[in-house]
Amino acid sequence: MRLGNKKMIRFCPTTTTVLRWSAALLVVAVLLSAWTASAADPSLARVIDLAQTKMVKIYGAGGFRGMQGYQSGFLISAEGHVLTSLSYVSDTDHITITLNDGRHYDDVKVLGGDPRLEVAVLKIDAASLPHFDLAKAVPLTDGTRILALSNLFNVAMGDESVSVQSGTVSVLTRLEGRRGVFETPYHGPVYVLDVATNNPGASGGALLTFRGELAGILGRELHNSLNNTWLSYAVPIDQLCQSIDAIKAGKFISLKELPPEKRPAHPLDPGLLGIILVPDVLERTPAYVDQVRPGTAAARADLQPDDLILLVGNRLTQSCKALRKELEMIDRADTVKITVLRGQELVEVTVQAGPDDK
Repeated sequence: MRLGNKKMIRFCPTTTTVLRWSAALLVVAVLLSAWTASAADPSLARVIDLAQTKMVKIYGAGGFRGMQGYQSGFLISAEGHVLTSLSYVSDTDHITITLNDGRHYDDVKVLGGDPRLEVAVLKIDAASLPHFDLAKAVPLTDGTRILALSNLFNVAMGDESVSVQSGTVSVLTRLEGRRGVFETPYHGPVYVLDVATNNPGASGGALLTFRGELAGILGRELHNSLNNTWLSYAVPIDQLCQSIDAIKAGKFISLKELPPEKRPAHPLDPGLLGIILVPDVLERTPAYVDQVRPGTAAARADLQPDDLILLVGNRLTQSCKALRKELEMIDRADTVKITVLRGQELVEVTVQAGPDDK
C-alpha cells in the first residue's frame, strides 16, 4: 500500500519466525530474571557462578521428526560421572559433552540408565572436576525458592554459561502417569515448579536452592493430553541415589559384549521364548514385540504384541540387536526377568523356557 509518495511494506511473519522470536524472548526473559535476582544479592551471584562450573551440555542422537539432539546434565563426581535424563539423545555411539569452561569430550561412555526413573549416568575421562555431592542433596518443601540450571534451547554450546531460572516449588506431589494424562513411566514424588523448565534441552538440568544445594534433576517435557498443558517438574535426588549407585557399580548397564568363553553352551534367543520381534530394519530398531506365539514361555508370562522390551534382568536393551545379544548370555534353563513398557506402564514379567520349547 502507499501513503502519499511513500510505499509501506506489510510484514507478515511466518510461523517459524514467530516461534524463533518467542524462543529468543523466553531465553532473554530467563536470563534477565536470573540476572536481576543475582544483581540484588551478590551472594546469589556467587552461588550461580559456582553451580555453573558443575553443569555440562550433552549432544547425541536427534533430528528424527524434529527431536533435538541435545540436553542438559551435571557432574556428580570429580572423576567425570554425569547425571542426566535417560532419552534418545544418549542412544548413540557418538556422544559429546562440553564442560562449562568449553572443554569437549567425545569419548563419552554410557554407564547405564534406569528407565523406571528416566535417569542415566555418563562418564568422561577427567579428574579433579567440580561437582555436586549427591550425599549432600537436600529435600524441599512447598514455597522453597529455587534455581533451575539447564541448557534450554541449546543457548550454550561452548564456554557459555547455561541458562538459570529462578522460582519456587509449587507443591511436592506424586507424578501419576496414566494414559491420556501425564504419560510417563515414573510414578514417584516430584517437585512441581512455577517456572517453565519443560523446554527443549532442559531435561537433565539441576534444581538447586538459593544456597546452591542440589535438590533434584529437571524432568523431561511432559504433556497433559486432556487439557493441553505442560508440567514443569523435578525428581528429588533421594529418589535416584540407589539407582545411581547401582549404575556406577555396573548393575544397570548398557549392553556390553562379553568374552566368548562366558557365553553358555545353550543360550536363549527371542524365538525360543516365543517372541517375534518387529523387523530389524534400522541400526537401532527398538525391541518391540510384534507377535507372541501361543503356548510358549512368552505367552505363559503374558507378554503382548506392542510391548517394548527395556530390560533383561538389570541390563538395558535399547534395540533388537541388543536384546538378542543379551539373551545369548543367558542359559535357556535359567529364569529371566524382563521389563517392558506397555502403553505408558512398566510391567515386569518372569520368563522361563520349557523343555518342549524350540
